[in-house]
Amino acid sequence: MGLFSFFKKDKEEQKEQLSQSLDKTRSGFFSKLSKALVGKSTIDDDVLDDIEEILITSDVGASTTLKIISNLEERIARQKFLKIEEIYNVLEEEIVKIFSKEESDILDFEVSSDKLPYVIMVVGVNGVGKTTTIGKLAYKFRTAGKKVILGAADTFRAAAVEQLVIWSKRAGADIINKGMNADPGSVAYDTLAQAKSKGYDVAIIDTAGRLHNKTNLMNELGKIKRVMSKVLPEAPHEVLLILDASTGQNAIEQAKQFFAITEVNAIALTKLDGTAKGGVVISISDQFKIPIKYIGIGEKIEDLQMFDKIDFVKSFFRK
Repeated sequence: MGLFSFFKKDKEEQKEQLSQSLDKTRSGFFSKLSKALVGKSTIDDDVLDDIEEILITSDVGASTTLKIISNLEERIARQKFLKIEEIYNVLEEEIVKIFSKEESDILDFEVSSDKLPYVIMVVGVNGVGKTTTIGKLAYKFRTAGKKVILGAADTFRAAAVEQLVIWSKRAGADIINKGMNADPGSVAYDTLAQAKSKGYDVAIIDTAGRLHNKTNLMNELGKIKRVMSKVLPEAPHEVLLILDASTGQNAIEQAKQFFAITEVNAIALTKLDGTAKGGVVISISDQFKIPIKYIGIGEKIEDLQMFDKIDFVKSFFRK
């Protein structure tokens, strides 16, 4: 098998895995939509009302749903007549337009040579799969031939440090670990100093999910960023917010909190495979206008993908 054929096969497998991970979301969506369309021949106001309700109950969110419905109404007005069987293709096209126009600066876990070491600071509340995602990220970069180092800067929980050590071993990545209650800024500084001096391609810094109040969390994240910039002025290249897709609209509220206290510029969504609330992906991209970069679609270490909005929407509408 040639190299091109190998990558093509890998891409097809990823698309199939993504499609399977959206089974619960898709089955609920299409079940409701097919019932709403029974006996209809054209897309009228009643059909649009039904679609609006279905999108909202699929966790697409009220404001994003209203944009989609408004775009549908404009399209119907322009084209005058749309048959009911066209609704699936039309909806698919309109949802693709909703996604953020921002594109990821990392494709297939390759990093530009002028951004080495590429520094990712990971943020998110406890319990969303933050440590697991870091491990999967490290594994994906390692599989792509990159030299990876992790920084265990969530030093407020012993379990967080211990789990990251385990994941570093599984992923084949090195780690800077000073144990629980160590200064997070010191961990981040030493991680980047090591990454810079030893020629690492990627450095991933874990951070605390929650301190006792928002001000403390904001100050801690700000301190970590300032300390890292002393080693690499452009660091971090990526402030990656981890959100749990299975929490639906609660993920939106978490995102708002982190956007208020730090400069998030990328999102990873976990647990897409275990939820019927996959529509929240559309809402998150629409509301925050930054790239969804990574999605977790299973429990295994390789079950992390770069997010592709076209593949996602096609999988969402695959019957």
